Parts: sequence; C-alpha cells; structure tokens
Amino acid sequence: MRLLEHQAKALLRSYGIPVPKGYVIRDVDELMEMPIPAIVKAQVPVGGRGKAGAIKKVMNRDDAKNAILQVFETNVNGYFPKEILVEEYLSIAKEVYIGVTIDRGVGLPVMLASPDGGVDIEQVPEERIGRFIIHPFIGVQEYHVREILSFIKVPQGISDLAGRIIKNLWNIFWSLDCELLEINPLVLTDDDKIVAADAKMTINDDALYRHREFSELEEELTPLEKEARKNSLVLVQLDGNIAVIANGAGLTMATLDNLSFYGGKGGIFLDLGGTDDPKKVECALELALRATPRVVLINIFGGMTRCDSVASGIISVKNRLGLNVPIVIRLKGTNERLAQEMLKREGIFVLEELDEACKIASKLGGY
Repeated sequence: MRLLEHQAKALLRSYGIPVPKGYVIRDVDELMEMPIPAIVKAQVPVGGRGKAGAIKKVMNRDDAKNAILQVFETNVNGYFPKEILVEEYLSIAKEVYIGVTIDRGVGLPVMLASPDGGVDIEQVPEERIGRFIIHPFIGVQEYHVREILSFIKVPQGISDLAGRIIKNLWNIFWSLDCELLEINPLVLTDDDKIVAADAKMTINDDALYRHREFSELEEELTPLEKEARKNSLVLVQLDGNIAVIANGAGLTMATLDNLSFYGGKGGIFLDLGGTDDPKKVECALELALRATPRVVLINIFGGMTRCDSVASGIISVKNRLGLNVPIVIRLKGTNERLAQEMLKREGIFVLEELDEACKIASKLGGY
C-alpha cells in the first residue's frame, strides 16, 4: 500500500519527526488561513509532481486559489489529485536524502543517505549515496547514526535531532512493515531547524493484516489499475510511453530493465500472470491500448501460459478493435511455433530474442 504524502507525514509526526505545518483540502472552498508564502501540493501516490506542475508556491490567497484549481486539473502520471496539501514554505539552507528499504541482494534492510537531497535519487552518482545495512535484530545503533551524519554532513548544532530522526525513521520502517520509507528532502532551514519536507511510504501488502490502522485508508489507484485489479491482473501505470505486457512479475520487471537498457521507458507494467485463457490476454491488451502507448511490447515465456493461447487473444483484439499502434512480440516456450504461424497469418510478426524486441520497441517509442 502506497501512502499519500500527508498520510506518511502524519506518521512521521507521531514518531517525533518534524514536518511542515499544513492541512489537506478536497475543494478550493475548504481553503482556510494559511502561512504566506505557502506551497500547494497534489496528493498522488507517484513521483514527478514537480515536473507535472502539481507543486506550486503561492504568495497570497488569490494565488493559492488559482494554484489549487490548476493542480486539481493536473494529470500526474495517470493520477488526478483528489486531495491537495497546503503547507508552509520552508526557507532552505541545505537538503539531504534519507530513506530505508530492503536490499534484496543481502536480504536485509538498508538505510540510504545522500547529501544531495531534493532531486531524483536515481540520478545521484553512486559515490554520493551511502548504503548502511541494518540488521533487524539490533536495529539502528549509535555507530550507524554517526556514519550517516558524517556522510550527509549535517551541522554539529543539529546532529542530535538529526540522529533522533534517523532512529525514528528506522522505528517506523520496522514496526509498520514498510517496503520503502524515505524523506526527500530532509531540509535544514535558514533558522537551523530540520524538517521532513516530503515523504514516501509503502507498506508491504502481505503485512497489512497486522496493521488495522490502515484498513480505512483507500489506496489511490488509476482507473486502469482499478479495472485491472477487478480482472485479476496486476497493472501499474508508469511515466513512459511503452506498454509492457509479460507473464510473471519477475519477467515483467526484467523486460522493463532490458527496455531501459536500450533507452526505452515503460508506460504500463502489466503482469499477465499464469493463464491459459485467451480472454484474459484480450483483457490485458485492451487495457494496455487504453493507456494510449506509442508501442506495445509483449514478452511471454510459455509454460503454463501457452503461446498459442496468447496469440489467440492478440488476434481476437486485432480483428475486433484493430491495432492502431505497433506491437512488438517475443514469444518463447510451449507451442511457440504454432503461435508464430497463427500470428504471421494475421500479418503480425514475432521476434526470437528479447534484446531485439526491446531495441525495436525503444526505437518505435521515440527513444
């Protein structure tokens, strides 16, 4: 479950981590007294809000009303905000990054820290990101805190508070079964305060039964994601323009990674799962097409999912709806030759290698 920024900040506040003063509105008429200047921020469960124009600084009440109306109409990677956070503007002296996630390579939590907060952490050079493995049996110790504070170069005068924030971040992560908890940026203000200016928090879905406090929160899903879930499909809308359909979460992620290697960017992550039902393939392809991608990349490893069943679903959509975007297909496994023949008769060609498929899809996507 991905929490919205204001939900994550409420949890940070409850654990003693300072956050900006602010409140949430669902309509411009709910705007109350506010500090000036202020920030209005779309509440959506994805990144890219700033680039989408969904975070705005306002200097007075009229500015705020105009900005709120604009932000409610802004599409942020498939999400239109239902809520907007209005909060105080921070006078920033320094921004750092701090977060906790799981290092699947070592099978343990890892605390990440960088002196370069406030930007896409994925773009920060490797040498500017510190990784501190935390064994859950001992948690965050004083030596962890000293190493992290030294790495992100927090001024001595606020190191005690920064240290408590680091420990409490770990306490939240571990006690609430998080997959990801990050503060970016953690802001050092001109008047020597330290405040969590933004926060992301993802709870492990398989652990939600232990946390009844989240049972009333409605997870933000796009209309396509909701429809996919109704049809027992896993779909995640991303910010690229290539719809990726594969069977199995691992293969789908591997396909996205390979696509990224060739410069392409996924717009849809769609896990077909294990199925031998052409109707499910039809449903998946129709959902992918409704996201209006520039190209659809299908990568199927046929085991229980027979390649000829996948081909039947694709052909059915072609004959019923037409295919107005190029489709790049790689099919391997059970009945692949039969599937290739079926598709070729329809003028649809199949590739043998994933590298070639990703390279072509990236090119067709304009990357």
